[in-house]
Amino acid sequence: MKIEIAEQKKWVHTMQMDVRWGDMDAMGHVNNAVYFRYMESVRVEWMRAAGCQPDPKGQGPVIVNAFCNFYRQLEYPAQLLLKLYVSDPARTTFETWTTIERVDQPGVLAAAGGATVIWVDFPAQKAAPLPDWMRQLVL
Repeated sequence: MKIEIAEQKKWVHTMQMDVRWGDMDAMGHVNNAVYFRYMESVRVEWMRAAGCQPDPKGQGPVIVNAFCNFYRQLEYPAQLLLKLYVSDPARTTFETWTTIERVDQPGVLAAAGGATVIWVDFPAQKAAPLPDWMRQLVL
């Protein structure tokens, strides 16, 4: 099943990272699970830059689902460009979307995926309303 990335979304962050030798599998290309690490890296870097410091005794973001569409194989060595977008803020959730391309192949997607973020009250172990400051970032 292929899930399409939302057309209505807001760009919030870009980062570059290198494909590491250890990212590859026995077939000589980046292992599928590693793409989720790449998406996690750009999402966490954006949240940290925005001042989101999850506190196990307080509140913070949790991923409740994630997907990735694979378009082109990635191999070592390569430098990647990851772009993060957000959309659809709701009472306790918002969507994140990531595109992955090689820096030396601008505009050619290697992969694209997304994750639903839910705001959680960690001690209560239940969803909590998005704080106003986070809602403003994703509007």
